[in-house]
Amino acid sequence: MYRIRFPRPRALAVPAVLLATVLGATACGGHGDKAGGGSGSGGGKNGSSAPAGSSARVTVTPAADAHDVSPGAPVKVTVTGGTLRTVSVTPAGDAADGVKPVEVSGALDPAKHTWTSDRTMTPGTAYTVKVTAADTAGKQTEATSIFRTVTAAKVNGVTPTPLNNAVVGVGLPVSLQFDKPVTDKAAVEKALSVSTSPATRGSWGWVTTQTGYDRVDWRPEAYWKPGTKVTLTAKLSGIDTGGGRYLRRDVHDTFSIGAARISYVDLKAHTMRVTENGKTLRTIPVSAGQPRFPTWNGQMVVVSKQSTIRMTSSSVNIATSKDSADFYDKDVHWAVNITLSGTYTHAAPWNSAFMGKDNRSHGCIGMNTDDAKWFWDRSVRGDLVITSGSDRGTVAAGNGYGDWNVPVDQWRSLSALAS
Repeated sequence: MYRIRFPRPRALAVPAVLLATVLGATACGGHGDKAGGGSGSGGGKNGSSAPAGSSARVTVTPAADAHDVSPGAPVKVTVTGGTLRTVSVTPAGDAADGVKPVEVSGALDPAKHTWTSDRTMTPGTAYTVKVTAADTAGKQTEATSIFRTVTAAKVNGVTPTPLNNAVVGVGLPVSLQFDKPVTDKAAVEKALSVSTSPATRGSWGWVTTQTGYDRVDWRPEAYWKPGTKVTLTAKLSGIDTGGGRYLRRDVHDTFSIGAARISYVDLKAHTMRVTENGKTLRTIPVSAGQPRFPTWNGQMVVVSKQSTIRMTSSSVNIATSKDSADFYDKDVHWAVNITLSGTYTHAAPWNSAFMGKDNRSHGCIGMNTDDAKWFWDRSVRGDLVITSGSDRGTVAAGNGYGDWNVPVDQWRSLSALAS
């Protein structure tokens, strides 16, 4: 297993009003003091209990009963006169907006005197801190503290690709698209990790999609090896994407890579050679974009497919008037989408006389109906369609999954953590 991990998100500063909660080891019952209440009796909501004579004293930050705690604030537990044994920071119910909150992980220092959290918390959530410690004589003390994180006034959403347990083609990156702009890309990227089996080298890169969204993709240096298992861990709940706009949920997805299905389109020879695991399955005559509406060059990735789709010239800004010779509005069959700007492979029986001979489409790659259905049946998200011979430019990284058109060194530079 080859594991790629990035540094954890940097914690935000704790407001000065969040003083430490000191929970006394001598407490044994009754009504405890509020936050900052010294070593008096415990047993209340934020109290503690211990055998008489225990000298270990536990301090928890944020303070008990603190509200509006930043989701990025560190949770810190310290002990004097003893060592920490267990610390847990768990949500006390759902978040204010109904999102399932995350538990907070952390680590002890070697001396077991301090425990510090290592991740952000879900906004609008009550958290319970439970601690056990022991003094030098082995006498145990317990402490409990409850605080609440601030409810996010602004939120961001995230859509991962692929979805859990999917089997995808060798060209599909690990991808996270955000509903709103991300101005603190480094904070987001630090919360992401990808693990693969077998080992696969790659890196994150930020792109803007054809439709204007921020997206971060983890792309291997070369196409995925068939059979690779991939796991994405994104500890995003509580991450401020910029300007106080928080993410609310973590993402954890595992998927696998299927066959290496790569199709090579020669736009000058008007053919598409379909290969699977290096073997040519079929060479298909095609008719692609005419000179006024040329097909993109470059490496494109199957985004989706539909057995029937309505295509209109107005949707791609070609023609809106029925009087135009370029106007079209028709149902198209066996359509495989390879760019967000509207490039498809599909059945184009109206151009059957030109298949293998001339390019007469408005930018798509057309073929006869039987060939189109054969190709559609085999296509899965992540398969590659590589075109050459066009006078048009190369597909941009954000136009579908055009990541592969960016050289490896340049792709690494698109990471928010690139030095």
